[in-house]
Amino acid sequence: MNALASRLIQLAAVLLFCSTAVTSLAADRLNVLFIAVDDMNADLACYGNPVVKSPNLDRLAREGVLFERAYCQFPLCSPSRTSLMTGLRPDTTQVFNLQKHFRKVLPDAVTISQLFIQNGWFGARVGKIYHYGNPGQIGTSGLDDELSWQQVINPYGRDKVEEHLIVNYTPKRGLGSSLSVLAAEGTDEEQTDGMVATEAIKLMEQHKDEPFFIAAGFYRPHCPYVAPKKYFDLYPLELIQLPEITEAEFKDVPDIALASTRPRPWFGVTEMEARLSKQAYYATISFVDAQIGRLLDAVERLALKDRTLVVFWSDHGYHQGEHGLWKKQSNFEESARAPFIMAGPGVKSRGISCPSPVEFVDIYPTVADLAGVKPPAGLHGVSLRPLLENPRAAWDRPAYTQVQRGKKPGHSVRTKRWRYIVWDNGRDGAQLYDHDRDPRELNNLINDPAHAEVVAEMKKLVRRNWPEDSYSNQSASE
Repeated sequence: MNALASRLIQLAAVLLFCSTAVTSLAADRLNVLFIAVDDMNADLACYGNPVVKSPNLDRLAREGVLFERAYCQFPLCSPSRTSLMTGLRPDTTQVFNLQKHFRKVLPDAVTISQLFIQNGWFGARVGKIYHYGNPGQIGTSGLDDELSWQQVINPYGRDKVEEHLIVNYTPKRGLGSSLSVLAAEGTDEEQTDGMVATEAIKLMEQHKDEPFFIAAGFYRPHCPYVAPKKYFDLYPLELIQLPEITEAEFKDVPDIALASTRPRPWFGVTEMEARLSKQAYYATISFVDAQIGRLLDAVERLALKDRTLVVFWSDHGYHQGEHGLWKKQSNFEESARAPFIMAGPGVKSRGISCPSPVEFVDIYPTVADLAGVKPPAGLHGVSLRPLLENPRAAWDRPAYTQVQRGKKPGHSVRTKRWRYIVWDNGRDGAQLYDHDRDPRELNNLINDPAHAEVVAEMKKLVRRNWPEDSYSNQSASE
């Protein structure tokens, strides 16, 4: 054998070793498919809604664990997403509005996707993960974080091009905070969210032989409520009803608790316009669900299911008429609670829902734990691995949510049975709801002497998370 032949054999051996090593690396490390939706509440079939059609999220719930009581840390896009991605509560990130970037306060923070990149994963984002104006900044990176990704893709679809066709029932409000609808012509793939699914699938195809952290951020059901017409056809208007509003439910409720919607009810639209808006909201849920189904199908087609952890979350909940409110930024259940499902490696239970309260700050340590990656010190949540192994396991951690009304904070704690809300350290009132008997939070028990001990215990939980001298004076804005 001559020298050239010997070198060629050695080179081939090295290439084979490298190829084997890469394959082994991909096999040993799980992928993360991180799916975010914008402004989606828990009105899904798998959460018990009898009207909404969400077959793909229902499928994901059957394959993993659905968290019945998952709560965001702040029911507004940027504060919530920042908290989830950093694993830190809003009082630490100091993000309470839609303008401030967390790097101004925490330049050295390591986000969840950044952690994976630092440990050898490919990390990419398609669509909205951090905040940017929806729909105003569609097609841009908005308030993104460059350190969190190696590649970003910002789709721009027909929904953005045809904004002039949208019917806005609240013309004094911009499209990003409106009640506005459009039953669109054309295909799913022409819409921005259809493009999010298409581009995320391409990334999975390109990087299927290496470990990846791919985040797919969908823009709906955030207003304007735009979806192809076929999804509107799923919801005959006679099926769309608004919650009953009674004067009794506002007894002893502080005005500040209801200030997220003005004028009330429903930003002043007619009952028919509110019903049409709710119909359109449901249509956008089903539209996004179909795009998520395309992602799940791709995971199976690419033979990635056995090593891909799927994490589905919405940034917060969303009112659809409860208490006369619409959208987010309240401390009521409908605003603070959001859908959250995990499936894949490490999720040992399948099709069993978890009734314990969990928080979005728990997502970061949980995903890192399942992937075998050491998270940075000081995260505010805990790994949910025990609940992924046994969703009915004992769990006594409460969930905390906060909002801002100008410089006045509203702090809420949710246990399995109770929700307690206190406004501006009690100066603007408080609320207590018994979810065993009052899941719609219609009867404020704060002044009932029979519940004085419960109030005292809930106050202690609030103080544990928000010592009085730590109350923020930051302002929030829509």
